[in-house]
Amino acid sequence: MKKLLYIFLPIYILPFIAFAQEILSLEDAVAIALKQNYDIRLVSNDAAVAKNNANIANAGMLPSVTGDASASAATQNTTQTLLSGETRSLKGARNTSMAYGANLDWTVFDGFQMFTRYDQLKELQKLGDANLKQAILSTVFNVVSEYFNLVQQKQQLTALRTALDLSKYRLEMAENRYEIGRASKLEVLASKVDLNTDTTNLMRQNVLFSNTKIRLNEVLARDVNTLFDVTDSIGIEENLKYDNLLNLALQHNPALQAALINRRIAQLELKEVKGQRYPTIGVNSAYTRTRTTAELGFATKNQGNGFSYGVSASMNIFNGFLQKRNEKNAELAIENASINLEKTNQALLSQLASAYQTYLVNLELVDREEGNQTIAKQNMDITLEKYRLGSITPLEFREAQRNYVDASVRFSNAQYEAKMAEIGLKQIAGSLTLD
Repeated sequence: MKKLLYIFLPIYILPFIAFAQEILSLEDAVAIALKQNYDIRLVSNDAAVAKNNANIANAGMLPSVTGDASASAATQNTTQTLLSGETRSLKGARNTSMAYGANLDWTVFDGFQMFTRYDQLKELQKLGDANLKQAILSTVFNVVSEYFNLVQQKQQLTALRTALDLSKYRLEMAENRYEIGRASKLEVLASKVDLNTDTTNLMRQNVLFSNTKIRLNEVLARDVNTLFDVTDSIGIEENLKYDNLLNLALQHNPALQAALINRRIAQLELKEVKGQRYPTIGVNSAYTRTRTTAELGFATKNQGNGFSYGVSASMNIFNGFLQKRNEKNAELAIENASINLEKTNQALLSQLASAYQTYLVNLELVDREEGNQTIAKQNMDITLEKYRLGSITPLEFREAQRNYVDASVRFSNAQYEAKMAEIGLKQIAGSLTLD
């Protein structure tokens, strides 16, 4: 009995051995990614630009006011002949001119194009938000996927360590029996081969576990060599309903929302093009101060200031049928956007239906593999006791050992696949959270 406790002790104390490493929870991993992930930061900046652009000034609704100032000077040799016949001449005559003021230009009507442009800018802001949500969902999916991949591999490490401990025990028993003449050298050699095989498998799994940690650190946009540990269980939500997921997807799926917004933008583009058929009316005004000086002439100094204003109007009468062409192209753009919307919607329905069927099958596989692991564990315990008593062959012991490890790995894989199916459904529905 003491020997049995020695074999399984490393399995139970394993969580306490890794105390030196940070236990990274899934919530903390997602929080780090949302703050530091490069893709999210890039798309977030694009969304911020779209938000900054969505204002009435960028749509052309507000007037523009400019300030102007100019100054010039000249030196000339000048000769003037007056009507009386008198002649005046001056060498190096200096003339100066200075003007400054403010100008206002305002388009007050352009066929409602400015209002259409403002609506377009607001739709582009919504598109930026949809793209940001898509990036967030994708990043969260990647984090959750890599995180539970680590959990799965950690569970498999536990199974492989158990197999290694059992192989060590088997080799020790074989050597003891060989020494007292109850086992052949062949049994000892076979035990060593199996021990080496289990050691190799554990080493490979450790490398895979370490590489997956590096990938998760990369997704979190932090030092790839950061040490951490993860939990050792995978929780699966088993009550997802197809109708609820479908309703959520039709309302919140970012790709579908983006397709809807792009169709709306295309419709606004046609409206803006048609607005070019109307006249453009603008008002302008200016306040100007001027000052000129001349050393020779009838007026040696001139100053003035005043306010001016006016109205302008223009209308496209004929531009070589370009207006008709532009409207036709805009209508085709709407048709393309509508086709893309139908395509996106159809793909969404297909992905959701397929993912939901995979989810249901994986839930059933989890139940089956859990039962298989329980049976394999019971069989391993019985076989281990019989082997200690010498009532079964080493081959039977090795077979029970393999069955237990295989059942543990399959159960771990089934849990991981079911979890991936769950978060895949939530990503499609646009509702991937940690609840």
